[in-house]
Amino acid sequence: MTRPHMLVVAAALSVAFSQTVLAAPAASLAGNPLATESALPFHYPAFDKIKDQHFVPAFNEGMRQQLKEIDAIANSKAAPTFDNTIVAMEKSGALLIRVQTIFANLQGANTNDKLDAIDSEMSPKLAAHADTIYLNPKLWARVKALYEKRDALNLDAESKHLLERYHTDFVRAGANLSAADKTKLKALNGDIAKLQTAFTQNVLKETNASGLVVDNRADLAGMSDAAIDAAAAAAKAKGMDGKFLVAVVNTSGQPPLAELTNRAVREKLMALSLARGSHGGEFDNRELVLKIAKARAEKATLLGYANFAAYSLEDQTAHDTASVNKLLSELAKPAVNNARKEAADLQAVVDAEKGGFQIDASDWAYYTDKVRAQRFAFDENQLKPYFELDNVLINGVFYAANKLYGLSFKERKDLPVYNPDVRVFDVFDADGKQLAIFLADMYARSNKQGGAWMNEYVSQSSLLGTHSVVANHLNIPKPPAGEPTLLTYDEVKTAFHEFGHALHGMFSNVKYPRFSGTNVPRDFVEYPSQVNEMWAVWPEVLANYAKHYKTGAPMPKELLDKVIASKKFNQGFMTTEYLAASLLDQRWHQLTPAQIPTDVLAFEAKSLKDMGVDFAPVPPRYRTTYFSHSFSGGYSAGYYAYLWSEKLDADTVEWFKENGGLQRKNGDWFRAKLLSRGGTDDAMNLFRNFRGRDPVIEPLLERRGLNGK
Repeated sequence: MTRPHMLVVAAALSVAFSQTVLAAPAASLAGNPLATESALPFHYPAFDKIKDQHFVPAFNEGMRQQLKEIDAIANSKAAPTFDNTIVAMEKSGALLIRVQTIFANLQGANTNDKLDAIDSEMSPKLAAHADTIYLNPKLWARVKALYEKRDALNLDAESKHLLERYHTDFVRAGANLSAADKTKLKALNGDIAKLQTAFTQNVLKETNASGLVVDNRADLAGMSDAAIDAAAAAAKAKGMDGKFLVAVVNTSGQPPLAELTNRAVREKLMALSLARGSHGGEFDNRELVLKIAKARAEKATLLGYANFAAYSLEDQTAHDTASVNKLLSELAKPAVNNARKEAADLQAVVDAEKGGFQIDASDWAYYTDKVRAQRFAFDENQLKPYFELDNVLINGVFYAANKLYGLSFKERKDLPVYNPDVRVFDVFDADGKQLAIFLADMYARSNKQGGAWMNEYVSQSSLLGTHSVVANHLNIPKPPAGEPTLLTYDEVKTAFHEFGHALHGMFSNVKYPRFSGTNVPRDFVEYPSQVNEMWAVWPEVLANYAKHYKTGAPMPKELLDKVIASKKFNQGFMTTEYLAASLLDQRWHQLTPAQIPTDVLAFEAKSLKDMGVDFAPVPPRYRTTYFSHSFSGGYSAGYYAYLWSEKLDADTVEWFKENGGLQRKNGDWFRAKLLSRGGTDDAMNLFRNFRGRDPVIEPLLERRGLNGK
């Protein structure tokens, strides 16, 4: 995924990283490294100089400067022109967006109590700042006047699209509301910002507090010695010497469930995971969920929409709730049917072993590996020795990018990093010119948000003369010192996926920062990254990186053949858990203010049942109370986007196969027609320009085994 900016203005005005000459920073910023652009290459952040205490004064001064710039635009006596209004807004707020971007990225990747407190303090102020801009009647009058005569302005296509987008942004932000309703909207936006921040912080804190503690090494039988040693070290670090602490990841399913042979321990781990945010205590998110859902519903109603999902989807490629509901409902029944068939296969193994119990969520991963081993004669542990992290990154991810796009990479050690595990690479284009800087932050940490994501510290813009500084973040467990980092197959796919987002940012070739890189609809942004996953098992790529970490021997072809043959295996489970979460996301956000329930868990259970996905052995990938995609703001009413994007992805994979696969001509076409274009055109137009037609769903159904074959 891409990590959305905390500040609405950042995404909407997209004023990032301007090199515009501003007034000298206020005295309060004397000696503050955030006050001016970094002098490092490509304005790479000076992480070694930036301290927690620098952010608040820089935020405050950044807001002051931008409001001064906006005031000058809004109150100009000159008639509105594209340059003195739209371009001027694109250039405004350089300091604020620099500060906000660095802060938001660090707060996700390397947070602490001080940064969390700053987040809580600043989020409502920043929401109010955005409202001050969007609800400025004089500024809106200038934008509206330009929009109404847009066809007579002789603008190029990108500039005209920018004007149209600004008009849409202002309307959706409430520019047409009455003064009284604008006041209500400001209050709601402030409340939502505070509530989302609290939800986000609770999820991370609850995850860190929810590790499974066991007393005996034998209880962790099935896990590798290295993993058990890591659990012992984690317990010791928290003052529990002699015990073992198994960390929890952000999804409902937990990786050790595939390995633990002790069913009672599996049950404890699964129960602990599913209860997060809903069992009382200081990190309980149930009340926050209800408040967020109600505030969002009230905001949508105020803006004239039936519900928050209708408001959110209007600006996506799906456009409306009916289209999303149709896609999800069409897939729900076949997905659950497949999951039930898979459960029967797992139950057969349990019965053959005389287990004497019915398969539940804690058993699924463990017995899935057994069925996979029977059916395809391999298990995940056979793969891991061939997936050493450095090989995957350098000889896999980077190699594919070289073959497809001509990119080359050179690691550098001279730039500062915010954590010693972060690696930095210069990225060079096929002509030898530097294209970008790439940061790889691969290991899990207790102060790092869960999951995997891409973010940019600097976005490309020819208007501002900037190039991409982009980062990928994964959460791979760090092995004990001296041990190799061996990845699961899913972690390998994730590395390729996130680098697909990075490519989208690095290849951006647009004028205006509003359209740079991944500034596209949510249900389109996952598409290029999902396409990049295909190269993980492309024979030429895999042969270059899938080598045994001890011997250097290539992965045996028969093992790879089994991996490929098993790609549709367990798709019933994977599709059902994803659909359940997506449907929950829609149910919460298709409520009116009067329909907000009083019991979060009861509403969740009823929703899953009503939608036909209440199959207990397959819980939602995220339950409501730790569903950060939905309740932290980034993918609210938009979690369906992965599936929507996968439809485009599956069709695109077929195009690559039809045209010879891993070849420069194919990469250059994909880059020119889609990856470099950012948000400069309607997203589906970009797809049509690349593919030559609208997408079809058959490749997706075939991939997920939902076509009845």
